[in-house]
Amino acid sequence: MRFAAEGLCCGYQHTPVLTGLDFAAESGAVLCILGPNGVGKTTLFKTLMGLLPAMGGDVTVDGTSVLNWPARKKAQLMGFVPQSHIPPFPYTVQQVVVMGRTAHLGIMSAPTEKDYALADQTLEALGIAHLGDKIYTRISGGEMQMALIARALVQEPRILLMDEPAANLDFANQAMVLKTVQSLAARGIIVVMTTHTPDHVFLCGTQVLLLTREREMLSGPPEDIMTPENMRRAYGIDVCITTAEADGQLVRGCVPLMGKSNPVSTAPGAMK
Repeated sequence: MRFAAEGLCCGYQHTPVLTGLDFAAESGAVLCILGPNGVGKTTLFKTLMGLLPAMGGDVTVDGTSVLNWPARKKAQLMGFVPQSHIPPFPYTVQQVVVMGRTAHLGIMSAPTEKDYALADQTLEALGIAHLGDKIYTRISGGEMQMALIARALVQEPRILLMDEPAANLDFANQAMVLKTVQSLAARGIIVVMTTHTPDHVFLCGTQVLLLTREREMLSGPPEDIMTPENMRRAYGIDVCITTAEADGQLVRGCVPLMGKSNPVSTAPGAMK
């Protein structure tokens, strides 16, 4: 599968926010969207999901436009994981997860035993089956995030949009969520995720779309796009991109240079 934006223009009413946006992701890719606050990341997601009409350009799957697809049909293709979600009633985790089956139910239909079984299987696959009977509003933030991922997965999507999936989580829960992102991509799902943490791009991204303060769009592999020069253009600060070897693999990181104007890395193997 190939998921692409072609000359996409996003905005509100007659005010464009992003123009001429181009990207493409194949099955198994993790496309990370990175950029400062206010450049249009949320606007892009709303447009991809059909919550906002595109102001120009197209969004395609295998060359077929999906912009005018009915919401139900699009929901069977795309899943969405928000930053957070607090339901108005004390649902169990299983009940929250089975809500993801809505896209496959009729207007007056209720979830079947098969739908509940799929929810349980998904919780099991994500390693959180023990949460099924717990009240969703009484579990931890990391557990909530995993439950939201489960809810999106029971839609059986081929494309998964994730809005800062590791936001507001502690270090261990961030690692857990990012590892889950990698496992979803390994199953052939296209993952498109926003993040405010450059290190997340290095940890699980295969592609990156970096939006600068001037709404310039830089797209490509992380090693080509995540450079000190590009990060300065995006955020207006100097950074050092470091590289280290751990367990036989290269690990990259992004470190802000506090109070320095000309970043010069002295780390062995650091990217220039």
